[in-house]
Amino acid sequence: MNRRDFLAGVATSSLVGVLANFQARQALAAGRTSRSVLGPYGALRPVSDLATGLPLLLLPAGFSYRTFSWAGDVMIGDQRVPALHDGMGVVHAERRGAETIVTLVRNHECALDEPIQAPARYDRTIPPGQRFAPGGGTTTLRYSNRRWLSVEPSLGGTFYNCAGGTSPWGSWFTCEETFTDLTPVGGQRHGYVFEVRLDAKATTGRPILDMGRMMHEAVAIDPATRYAYLTEDNPRCSTLYRFIPTDRSGTPGSYEKGGRLQGARVVGQPNADLMTPSVGEVHRIEWVDIARPDSNPGQTAISFPGRPGLASGPFLQAWTKGALLMSRGEGICHHNGKFYVVDTAAGGGVLRGAGDGAVWQYDPVAGTLRSIFASGSDQVADNIDNITLSPRGGILLCEDGDNLVDQYGLGSRLLGLTPAGESFAFAKNQVMLSEGQIAAAGKRVAAKDYRADEFCGACFDPAGTTLFFNLQTPGITFAVWGPWQRGVF
Repeated sequence: MNRRDFLAGVATSSLVGVLANFQARQALAAGRTSRSVLGPYGALRPVSDLATGLPLLLLPAGFSYRTFSWAGDVMIGDQRVPALHDGMGVVHAERRGAETIVTLVRNHECALDEPIQAPARYDRTIPPGQRFAPGGGTTTLRYSNRRWLSVEPSLGGTFYNCAGGTSPWGSWFTCEETFTDLTPVGGQRHGYVFEVRLDAKATTGRPILDMGRMMHEAVAIDPATRYAYLTEDNPRCSTLYRFIPTDRSGTPGSYEKGGRLQGARVVGQPNADLMTPSVGEVHRIEWVDIARPDSNPGQTAISFPGRPGLASGPFLQAWTKGALLMSRGEGICHHNGKFYVVDTAAGGGVLRGAGDGAVWQYDPVAGTLRSIFASGSDQVADNIDNITLSPRGGILLCEDGDNLVDQYGLGSRLLGLTPAGESFAFAKNQVMLSEGQIAAAGKRVAAKDYRADEFCGACFDPAGTTLFFNLQTPGITFAVWGPWQRGVF
């Protein structure tokens, strides 16, 4: 059974009710920031990993998890798993007898490092004076029935693969968050989106130039139109983008044939500043064409204290046509006809664009952008980053804050949103590793307190039974299951 078949089998009544309730309460809450509450799953408690026996997470009662593919573990082909696990998505689910095999693709946000020896490699250049080549890329993992099956390399030769997004046709689009240009030393330009196919051997390693050269963060695809929506994580030089493919067949390789890149503009408000949103504010959106998506970055006329104003070529072109301004675009995902977009540093009051984050909902049919969540403090949400929705419609956010201390102590969190738009802690990072624990678990990571490191790559399997996510450092992938029916997920 493929991904689409699984989704068709999920009951939609609870999903529609959750989102309708959520949107109605958001309208009543206009003009304020969000708050935090104890979530529907209850208080968190230490839970040990079923793979290593280590107490790596705080979770609600009834939930369990198993880790896999730590940085330094061995993959298929005897390579070591790369470091810096980041964005991730489920690209396929297939029924085989009594079990369902789930396939995920995972990013690695590496710079110059030991290169991933994948079937497709984009840039093999070792710059003068360096030991390593571009070390980013992707790995492909398989999972079934609460156990991990395998991991293999699927794309190499890229830089800073941060987030990305899945496609309706079973591919993963991995995004480079960089302006790096290695052409002066015989290498390639970077800052592109690449398609990673279900079968890694079919991946071409060809950059999709028309999706722009920029500080890419994430991408989400509209299954109705095949349009892709993209975010850019460049502080105070960020807008929302749309890619209209020339080939709208919705097949592997279709985006590699090119298309048209556009930037979002608020109707009647050229260069609208959306960096300090209030919950409930709504803007009508139109789109402006970007003629040269592969153009170089440059200085922008936008002036901010302490900010040199280096912007991507696509942003500079969109800005001259009145594109809207976000602080730092991060996660984006599609669910039930709408897109959910994270601005990780939205807010901040007089220090606009230096806050703890907001979530926007974009409706492509109505052409509206609505603020549905805005953190007023790190206790509510501390620099939210990746975003996903469960099949039932529950919104889950990954934090990328710094040394957050809440009622549970130090540690980054996975946050849920209630139907009223309040945040709650679903999971908390408690990864503290001693040399003895690492040796007993057979791992190859450094002994360290990792509690302040970021969660990323959260995604659910199509049936909504398992939540997958990563801890970027030291590089660990988790699978969590439990009584989801008790709450919004």
